[in-house]
Amino acid sequence: MQFKDQIGNTITLNKPSERIVSLVPSQTELLIDLVIKKNLVGITKFCVHPKELRKEIKVVGGTKSLHYDRVKALNPDLIICNKEENTKEMVVELQKIAPVWVSDIFSIEDSFEMIRGLGEICSCKKQATELISKIISEKESFKSFMDGKPIKKVAYVIWKKPLMIAGRDTFINHLLELNNFENICEEKSSRYPEVDEDFLKQADEILLSTEPFPFKEKHAIKMSERLSKKVRIVDGEYFSWYGSRLLGAFEYFKGLHKQKN
Repeated sequence: MQFKDQIGNTITLNKPSERIVSLVPSQTELLIDLVIKKNLVGITKFCVHPKELRKEIKVVGGTKSLHYDRVKALNPDLIICNKEENTKEMVVELQKIAPVWVSDIFSIEDSFEMIRGLGEICSCKKQATELISKIISEKESFKSFMDGKPIKKVAYVIWKKPLMIAGRDTFINHLLELNNFENICEEKSSRYPEVDEDFLKQADEILLSTEPFPFKEKHAIKMSERLSKKVRIVDGEYFSWYGSRLLGAFEYFKGLHKQKN
Protein backbone atom coordinates (compact mmCIF):
# COMPACT_ATOMS: atom_id res chain seq x y z
CA MET A 1 0.00 0.00 0.00
CA GLN A 2 1.28 3.44 -0.92
CA PHE A 3 0.28 6.80 0.56
CA LYS A 4 1.35 10.39 -0.16
CA ASP A 5 2.09 12.79 2.71
CA GLN A 6 1.73 16.59 2.63
CA ILE A 7 5.30 17.31 1.57
CA GLY A 8 5.10 14.96 -1.40
CA ASN A 9 6.78 11.88 0.04
CA THR A 10 5.43 8.43 -0.86
CA ILE A 11 4.95 6.14 2.13
CA THR A 12 4.94 2.40 1.49
CA LEU A 13 3.36 0.01 4.01
CA ASN A 14 3.09 -3.75 3.66
CA LYS A 15 0.06 -3.89 5.98
CA PRO A 16 -2.12 -1.50 8.03
CA SER A 17 -0.17 0.25 10.80
CA GLU A 18 -0.32 -1.36 14.21
CA ARG A 19 2.52 0.47 16.00
CA ILE A 20 2.41 4.25 15.52
CA VAL A 21 4.68 6.93 17.00
CA SER A 22 3.18 10.44 16.88
CA LEU A 23 5.52 13.41 17.36
CA VAL A 24 2.92 16.21 17.03
CA PRO A 25 0.61 16.99 19.97
CA SER A 26 -2.40 18.09 17.91
CA GLN A 27 -2.09 15.05 15.64
CA THR A 28 -1.74 12.77 18.65
CA GLU A 29 -5.05 14.11 19.96
CA LEU A 30 -6.54 13.54 16.51
CA LEU A 31 -5.38 9.92 16.42
CA ILE A 32 -7.01 9.31 19.81
CA ASP A 33 -10.26 10.88 18.59
CA LEU A 34 -10.15 8.72 15.46
CA VAL A 35 -10.27 5.73 17.82
CA ILE A 36 -6.84 4.29 17.12
CA LYS A 37 -5.32 4.66 20.60
CA LYS A 38 -4.66 0.93 20.71
CA ASN A 39 -2.12 1.36 17.90
CA LEU A 40 -0.32 4.35 19.45
CA VAL A 41 2.97 3.26 21.07
CA GLY A 42 5.00 6.49 21.31
CA ILE A 43 4.34 10.22 21.87
CA THR A 44 6.13 13.42 22.91
CA LYS A 45 6.18 15.08 26.32
CA PHE A 46 4.00 17.83 24.82
CA CYS A 47 1.21 15.42 23.87
CA VAL A 48 -0.99 16.53 26.77
CA HIS A 49 -4.45 15.52 25.51
CA PRO A 50 -6.00 13.35 26.76
CA LYS A 51 -4.64 14.30 30.18
CA GLU A 52 -3.50 10.83 31.31
CA LEU A 53 -1.94 9.84 27.97
CA ARG A 54 1.69 10.34 28.99
CA LYS A 55 1.20 7.86 31.83
CA GLU A 56 -0.14 5.25 29.45
CA ILE A 57 2.07 5.58 26.35
CA LYS A 58 5.87 5.78 26.07
CA VAL A 59 7.27 9.32 25.87
CA VAL A 60 10.17 9.51 23.41
CA GLY A 61 11.22 13.16 23.89
CA GLY A 62 10.08 16.55 22.63
CA THR A 63 8.90 17.73 19.25
CA LYS A 64 12.36 18.99 18.33
CA SER A 65 14.58 16.74 20.44
CA LEU A 66 14.08 13.00 20.49
CA HIS A 67 15.61 9.92 22.02
CA TYR A 68 15.98 7.93 18.80
CA ASP A 69 16.89 4.81 20.77
CA ARG A 70 13.49 4.98 22.51
CA VAL A 71 11.70 5.32 19.18
CA LYS A 72 13.63 2.41 17.69
CA ALA A 73 12.96 0.22 20.75
CA LEU A 74 9.22 0.64 20.18
CA ASN A 75 9.57 -1.05 16.79
CA PRO A 76 7.11 1.33 15.07
CA ASP A 77 5.70 0.63 11.62
CA LEU A 78 4.69 4.30 11.12
CA ILE A 79 5.96 7.64 12.49
CA ILE A 80 3.84 10.79 12.16
CA CYS A 81 5.51 14.21 12.02
CA ASN A 82 4.88 17.82 10.97
CA LYS A 83 7.14 19.98 8.81
CA GLU A 84 7.09 22.94 11.21
CA GLU A 85 7.10 21.17 14.55
CA ASN A 86 9.73 18.54 13.73
CA THR A 87 13.05 19.32 12.08
CA LYS A 88 14.15 18.00 8.69
CA GLU A 89 17.13 16.35 10.38
CA MET A 90 14.78 14.46 12.70
CA VAL A 91 12.71 13.20 9.80
CA VAL A 92 15.80 11.93 8.01
CA GLU A 93 16.94 10.02 11.10
CA LEU A 94 13.48 8.64 11.75
CA GLN A 95 13.21 7.35 8.17
CA LYS A 96 16.02 4.95 9.08
CA ILE A 97 13.69 3.44 11.69
CA ALA A 98 10.28 3.34 9.97
CA PRO A 99 8.17 5.06 7.27
CA VAL A 100 7.54 8.72 8.19
CA TRP A 101 4.35 10.60 7.22
CA VAL A 102 4.75 14.41 7.39
CA SER A 103 1.97 17.01 7.51
CA ASP A 104 2.32 20.64 6.38
CA ILE A 105 -0.49 22.93 7.56
CA PHE A 106 -1.27 26.54 6.63
CA SER A 107 -5.08 26.51 6.46
CA ILE A 108 -8.17 24.58 7.54
CA GLU A 109 -8.26 22.99 4.08
CA ASP A 110 -4.74 21.69 4.75
CA SER A 111 -6.04 20.34 8.06
CA PHE A 112 -8.82 18.49 6.27
CA GLU A 113 -6.27 17.03 3.85
CA MET A 114 -4.17 15.91 6.83
CA ILE A 115 -7.18 14.34 8.58
CA ARG A 116 -8.15 12.50 5.38
CA GLY A 117 -4.55 11.37 4.89
CA LEU A 118 -4.22 9.98 8.40
CA GLY A 119 -7.65 8.42 8.05
CA GLU A 120 -6.44 6.51 5.02
CA ILE A 121 -3.03 5.46 6.30
CA CYS A 122 -4.42 4.49 9.72
CA SER A 123 -7.46 2.65 8.32
CA CYS A 124 -10.10 4.94 9.83
CA LYS A 125 -11.46 6.78 6.79
CA LYS A 126 -15.05 6.72 8.04
CA GLN A 127 -14.18 8.42 11.35
CA ALA A 128 -12.00 10.99 9.52
CA THR A 129 -14.79 11.85 7.07
CA GLU A 130 -17.32 12.25 9.89
CA LEU A 131 -14.95 14.52 11.84
CA ILE A 132 -14.35 16.76 8.83
CA SER A 133 -18.09 17.05 8.25
CA LYS A 134 -18.64 18.16 11.86
CA ILE A 135 -15.83 20.74 11.68
CA ILE A 136 -17.24 22.17 8.42
CA SER A 137 -20.64 22.56 10.09
CA GLU A 138 -19.07 24.43 13.03
CA LYS A 139 -17.05 26.61 10.67
CA GLU A 140 -20.13 27.59 8.64
CA SER A 141 -22.01 28.47 11.82
CA PHE A 142 -19.12 30.66 12.91
CA LYS A 143 -18.93 32.31 9.50
CA SER A 144 -22.58 33.35 9.86
CA PHE A 145 -21.88 34.56 13.41
CA MET A 146 -19.01 36.76 12.18
CA ASP A 147 -20.95 38.28 9.28
CA GLY A 148 -20.87 42.07 9.55
CA LYS A 149 -18.48 42.20 12.50
CA PRO A 150 -15.70 44.83 12.21
CA ILE A 151 -12.09 44.04 11.41
CA LYS A 152 -9.59 44.66 14.21
CA LYS A 153 -5.83 44.96 13.90
CA VAL A 154 -4.12 42.50 16.25
CA ALA A 155 -0.75 41.18 17.28
CA TYR A 156 -0.65 37.51 18.27
CA VAL A 157 2.20 37.04 20.76
CA ILE A 158 3.68 33.56 21.21
CA TRP A 159 6.86 34.19 23.26
CA LYS A 160 8.04 36.56 25.97
CA LYS A 161 11.85 36.82 25.84
CA PRO A 162 12.53 37.53 23.06
CA LEU A 163 9.11 38.94 22.23
CA MET A 164 7.83 36.95 19.24
CA ILE A 165 4.61 37.12 17.25
CA ALA A 166 2.90 34.94 14.67
CA GLY A 167 3.53 36.05 11.10
CA ARG A 168 1.20 35.85 8.15
CA ASP A 169 2.54 32.63 6.65
CA THR A 170 1.10 30.52 9.48
CA PHE A 171 -1.95 28.47 10.42
CA ILE A 172 -2.49 30.89 13.31
CA ASN A 173 -2.83 33.77 10.84
CA HIS A 174 -5.43 31.79 8.87
CA LEU A 175 -7.56 31.45 12.01
CA LEU A 176 -7.02 35.11 12.89
CA GLU A 177 -8.44 36.06 9.50
CA LEU A 178 -11.54 33.92 10.11
CA ASN A 179 -12.03 35.97 13.29
CA ASN A 180 -11.84 39.27 11.37
CA PHE A 181 -8.48 39.92 13.02
CA GLU A 182 -5.97 41.64 10.74
CA ASN A 183 -2.43 40.62 11.67
CA ILE A 184 -0.17 43.70 11.99
CA CYS A 185 2.85 41.54 11.15
CA GLU A 186 3.99 41.93 7.55
CA GLU A 187 7.35 40.21 8.07
CA LYS A 188 8.18 37.95 5.12
CA SER A 189 11.52 36.43 6.16
CA SER A 190 10.28 34.72 9.33
CA ARG A 191 7.05 32.96 10.27
CA TYR A 192 7.52 33.98 13.90
CA PRO A 193 9.55 37.21 13.95
CA GLU A 194 11.02 38.94 16.99
CA VAL A 195 9.62 42.42 17.68
CA ASP A 196 9.85 45.08 20.38
CA GLU A 197 6.91 46.27 22.43
CA ASP A 198 6.68 49.56 20.54
CA PHE A 199 5.78 47.57 17.43
CA LEU A 200 2.70 46.22 19.21
CA LYS A 201 1.28 49.72 19.61
CA GLN A 202 0.02 49.52 16.00
CA ALA A 203 -2.55 46.95 17.09
CA ASP A 204 -6.10 47.65 18.23
CA GLU A 205 -5.73 44.62 20.46
CA ILE A 206 -2.89 42.37 21.58
CA LEU A 207 -3.49 38.63 22.00
CA LEU A 208 -1.17 36.72 24.34
CA SER A 209 -1.24 33.00 23.58
CA THR A 210 -1.17 30.35 26.31
CA GLU A 211 1.39 28.45 24.21
CA PRO A 212 4.18 27.88 23.46
CA PHE A 213 4.99 30.47 26.16
CA PRO A 214 2.44 30.06 28.98
CA PHE A 215 1.19 33.65 29.16
CA LYS A 216 -1.06 34.35 32.16
CA GLU A 217 -3.45 37.14 33.11
CA LYS A 218 -0.68 38.90 35.06
CA HIS A 219 1.31 39.29 31.83
CA ALA A 220 -1.71 40.77 30.05
CA ILE A 221 -2.32 43.28 32.85
CA LYS A 222 1.30 44.46 32.93
CA MET A 223 1.56 44.77 29.14
CA SER A 224 -1.74 46.64 28.98
CA GLU A 225 -0.46 49.12 31.57
CA ARG A 226 2.82 49.65 29.71
CA LEU A 227 1.29 50.07 26.25
CA SER A 228 -2.13 51.53 27.12
CA LYS A 229 -3.67 48.90 24.85
CA LYS A 230 -6.26 46.18 25.24
CA VAL A 231 -4.38 42.94 25.95
CA ARG A 232 -6.00 39.58 26.59
CA ILE A 233 -5.09 35.96 27.01
CA VAL A 234 -6.26 33.52 24.33
CA ASP A 235 -6.15 29.73 24.27
CA GLY A 236 -3.23 28.87 22.01
CA GLU A 237 -4.49 25.36 21.35
CA TYR A 238 -7.60 26.68 19.62
CA PHE A 239 -5.51 29.00 17.45
CA SER A 240 -2.73 26.58 16.52
CA TRP A 241 -3.87 22.94 16.89
CA TYR A 242 -5.06 21.67 13.51
CA GLY A 243 -6.60 18.30 14.29
CA SER A 244 -9.80 17.41 16.12
CA ARG A 245 -9.27 20.45 18.41
CA LEU A 246 -10.86 22.43 15.56
CA LEU A 247 -14.19 20.86 16.47
CA GLY A 248 -14.40 23.07 19.56
CA ALA A 249 -12.43 26.04 18.21
CA PHE A 250 -15.30 27.93 16.60
CA GLU A 251 -17.46 27.86 19.72
CA TYR A 252 -14.44 29.17 21.63
CA PHE A 253 -13.99 31.94 19.05
CA LYS A 254 -17.64 32.93 19.45
CA GLY A 255 -16.99 33.31 23.16
CA LEU A 256 -14.04 35.61 22.48
CA HIS A 257 -16.20 37.93 20.41
CA LYS A 258 -18.97 37.95 23.02
CA GLN A 259 -16.59 39.14 25.73
CA LYS A 260 -17.08 42.75 26.74
CA ASN A 261 -14.36 45.22 25.75
